[in-house]
Amino acid sequence: MLDDPLFILAAVASLGVLVILMIGIGGFAKGGEFNRKHANRLMRYRIIAQAAAVIIIVVFAYLRSKG
Repeated sequence: MLDDPLFILAAVASLGVLVILMIGIGGFAKGGEFNRKHANRLMRYRIIAQAAAVIIIVVFAYLRSKG
């Protein structure tokens, strides 16, 4: 499974979501100018990255179930 490129892509996409989420939570916790300027943009990026990750995972699961 670790040599499957779609699995690696799904893992990278999931890690990307995690990184965006952590930056957003850190900015929210700190507050200030960074949070005011970038909070909504980070949320949009997270939603887009999360949707892409879910689609990749579903495609991976579908292709794996086919054999």
